[in-house]
Amino acid sequence: MKSDIYIIGSSNTDMVIKSNSIPKPGETIIGGDFCSFQGGKGANQAVAASKLGGKVIFICKVGDDSLGNKSIKEYESHGINTEYICVEKDEHTGVALIMVDKEGENLISVASGANSKLKIKDIAFIEKKLKPNDLVLIQLEIPLEVVEFIISLCYRLRIKLILNPAPFQKIDDDYLKCIHTITPNMIEAESLTGIKVFDIDSSRVAAHKLIDKGIKNVFITMGNKGVFYITEHREGHILPKKVKAIDSTAAGDTFNGALAAALSFGMKIYDSVEFANSAASISVTKMGAQDSIPYINELEKKYRDLCL
Repeated sequence: MKSDIYIIGSSNTDMVIKSNSIPKPGETIIGGDFCSFQGGKGANQAVAASKLGGKVIFICKVGDDSLGNKSIKEYESHGINTEYICVEKDEHTGVALIMVDKEGENLISVASGANSKLKIKDIAFIEKKLKPNDLVLIQLEIPLEVVEFIISLCYRLRIKLILNPAPFQKIDDDYLKCIHTITPNMIEAESLTGIKVFDIDSSRVAAHKLIDKGIKNVFITMGNKGVFYITEHREGHILPKKVKAIDSTAAGDTFNGALAAALSFGMKIYDSVEFANSAASISVTKMGAQDSIPYINELEKKYRDLCL
C-alpha cells in the first residue's frame, strides 16, 4: 500500500520572455516569445511525485488572485490533494520573471508573494495527520522557521523527511542531524560542507561530511555526471542515462519528486535513486518545467514493475 507524501513548499507562476539578448540596465528590447507556466520548487516536486504514481498532499500558500486559482486547478488536474493549500488575502501568488537569450543564458527575478507568508500555524495540523509510514518532502523556497519546524516535527514523530536544500539557505547542524535524506546538487553540497564539489571523489568527501553530521542518506545530484550517494549500508555512483538533453529545467525537482514517490511505494533506497535518476533523465529531453516531467508509464518497464 502506498504511503502518503506530504510536500510542503512553494507555488509560483513563471513568466518567460525569450529574445536574442537580455536587456542591459535602462535598455528595452523589442521582440521575442512569451510563455507562462506553473513553477515553484514545491509545486514542481508535487507534480513529479504525482505523475510518477505517488499519493501527494501538497501544502503551500497562494495569493487571492487569478494566478492562485489557476495553480490550484492545475494541481488538481494532476491528481494532487489540494485540500490544505492556503489562500493569503491581499497578497499575490509567487511570480518568477525570466528572460532567456538565444544562447540559453537567463536572468530571473522572483517575487515570493504568498510563499513568504507561509507560517508554522498554517502547517501545524499535519502533526495529527502524519502516519508512521508517510513521507515528507520540503525545499527552501519557504520561510526557514517553517522548514525547521517540519524537520523537528518529523524527527520527533520518526517520519522520514527528505530535504532538497534549494535554493540554499544555511541550516544549523542541530536540524541537519534530524534529517533522514538530503539531496543537494554540487553547489549546495559545497555550501553545506565547505568542500568544493566537482567530481565523484569530491562528492564522496562532501557526502561523508554530511553523514558525519547525522544525516542518514545523502544523494548529491551532479547533472550530466549522474548521482553520488551514501546510505546507511552502501555508497556508490549512478551514471546518467544517455539522452539528448534539450532543457534541464526542473530536472532536480523531478529527481526529488520521483525519489519521494519511489520511497512511498516501499522501494529500497538504491532502487529509489535509480528510479529518480531515470525520471530526471527523461525530463531533460523535453522543454519546460512541469510539462517535461514524465508519467510513470514513460519509464522503463523494470522501474514500472518496482511500483506495483
